[in-house]
Amino acid sequence: MAGTGAAHFVAPKAFEPISRRPFPDDTRRWVLRNGATEVAIGLAIAGPRTRALGIAALACYATWLATRFAAR
Repeated sequence: MAGTGAAHFVAPKAFEPISRRPFPDDTRRWVLRNGATEVAIGLAIAGPRTRALGIAALACYATWLATRFAAR
């Protein structure tokens, strides 16, 4: 998860086609925001003390992304 999030910063253009539909306004900014979110969640999941919080955050994030795709 953290690696995919970091990839948003290394190659943001690769994420723009899929991000354009749920985030038509300021797509690049949303690519970077989502990358930061994925890095944070991935790091939380990696740590044993923060794993439960990271998994909960992942569930919330996945649900939120699904609603963004469904709304468009």
